[in-house]
Amino acid sequence: MSSIKEEKDFVVDVTEESISDMSLAEDLKSGTQNVLKYVSLLTLTVQNAALGLTMRMARTQKDLFIASTAVVVSEFVKLITCLVMVFIEEKSFKRWRTSLYDIVIKQPLDTLKVCVPSLVYTLQNNLIYVGATHLDAATCQVTYQLKILTTALFSVAMLNKKLFMLQWVALLLLFIGVAIVQLAQVNTTQVNPAGREQSPFFGFLAIFSACCLSGFAGVYFEKILKESDISVCMRNVQLSTFSIPIGLATMFLSSYSEVQEKGFFFGYTMLTWFVILLQALGGLLVAVVVKYSDNILKGFATSLAIVLSCIISVYAFQFHLTGQFALGAGLVIMSIFLYSKPASIHKKTNGEGIGKRTYEMKI
Repeated sequence: MSSIKEEKDFVVDVTEESISDMSLAEDLKSGTQNVLKYVSLLTLTVQNAALGLTMRMARTQKDLFIASTAVVVSEFVKLITCLVMVFIEEKSFKRWRTSLYDIVIKQPLDTLKVCVPSLVYTLQNNLIYVGATHLDAATCQVTYQLKILTTALFSVAMLNKKLFMLQWVALLLLFIGVAIVQLAQVNTTQVNPAGREQSPFFGFLAIFSACCLSGFAGVYFEKILKESDISVCMRNVQLSTFSIPIGLATMFLSSYSEVQEKGFFFGYTMLTWFVILLQALGGLLVAVVVKYSDNILKGFATSLAIVLSCIISVYAFQFHLTGQFALGAGLVIMSIFLYSKPASIHKKTNGEGIGKRTYEMKI
């Protein structure tokens, strides 16, 4: 009897230890996920704010670099980075070379699919530089959120995506917020910190066009990814394969005489190279970081980036924060949060799931 009792006590002790170990493992996992979540928030915020701020700084330097050359260099950097990432995935030079040949060269029709987004992305990147030349960083950051609206509309049209009522309300608020911000810029100075003339309206048209192109290209690229099992890195290699010659053609058509007179790398500084790296690697970095985040966190990061851009612009670019601008920016931030709410919230708003148990996403 005593031996049986000892065995029972041993089993109970082992069970308690197992439960304790499992609890500890879950706590460690939960703690790690929380750390990754906050690191993701910080990374997304810094990347969103840094690109807009540094691009504006670079476009207000004494010697203005040629934007079309920066787009080409950015695509070269992106291509090299993606080739390295594909090599890491394949883990050997032979498999890397074979994979590139089989997907990029032996499937010309599949590779041609990315020709359209390559052209669109190249034009979009050129337009963003134009916008940064004529708009301050804060206004540019707020206005560029219109890409949420254009992406949503193209998703509905091309992917038959269904939007909830609250999301449509969010898109309307976004449009109103951006309109208020743009009206606040009507009476702003027509000379940037470098002493060059700028046109806020021309800058707005450039950013709005970039948003339309971004929405179309993003949805088109998403459709391509869903229709095949080719990795994102390999698709980016295909994109850059077309983007580089398209970028060079754009440069020769728009800036040939300027490049011939001043040189390809005219006006390049450490800041210019930093902007190019941010533009080339920022999207890839965000793609990795988003793995550990969710829509709410991305919305929060975007909102923090807008606030951060406004604060830094006040001190770095003599930006005058008006009540009208604050109202417009506030509506844009509110719309971002509304649009990125979990699906369960949208369903409850639409009256779906009545009488059913609903589960909300926990942060």
